[in-house]
Amino acid sequence: MTSYTENSRKSIKQWAEDDRPREKLLAKGKAALSDAELIAILIGSGNSSESAVELSRRILQAAADNLVELSRMSVSDLIKFKGIGEAKAISIVAALELGRRRRSAEAQERKRIVTSRDAFEYLYANMADLHYEQFWILLLDQSNKVIGAVQVSDGGIAGTVADPKRIFKTAIERNAAAMILCHNHPSGQLKPSDADVRLTKKLFQSGEMLEIRVIDHLIIRHDQYFSFSDEGVL
Repeated sequence: MTSYTENSRKSIKQWAEDDRPREKLLAKGKAALSDAELIAILIGSGNSSESAVELSRRILQAAADNLVELSRMSVSDLIKFKGIGEAKAISIVAALELGRRRRSAEAQERKRIVTSRDAFEYLYANMADLHYEQFWILLLDQSNKVIGAVQVSDGGIAGTVADPKRIFKTAIERNAAAMILCHNHPSGQLKPSDADVRLTKKLFQSGEMLEIRVIDHLIIRHDQYFSFSDEGVL
């Protein structure tokens, strides 16, 4: 079997057939490929000192071997790597965006929200990769079926202001029976702040008076979330 050291001195076309990403995908299926091999198929070639797979592996390492972190890279970030021009960078960004949209589409097929995970999956695509805070509400009918997700505010890295009047005005206009609050912490801790807790309790109490249930508040940070309901805060 050809060693990785021997492969590193060859272009992909010169590699043993089992080591070529395209051929490997056809022979063994897409699940058999590593993340680096899949990215290598996108970019097609490496540079004078690296194969496409090696270059892809180095790009992933710069993103902490995390596809979520990689999806936060812009075209200008990617073209800093030797061998990645604008066209290759655009291919990577477009592929990751398609993956994000697929995840969103799959979540939206599940119209009924039963758990905090359901809500997270529905809202994830809108909020996970933002560099600044946004506040959204997920509006539900009496059976917890989704009416829609609405952005009610945005802000900077440090925070955003959610206006209770706007939140409930939107819920009333859309005939919502319940809602899930959600905002993101792009650079902070996943744990809610004292201000987050106070706002949540205020909206919960207001919802009881208006007969619009506030059933949870999610804080999203990258691919993780904190649920007020699950943690007994609400």
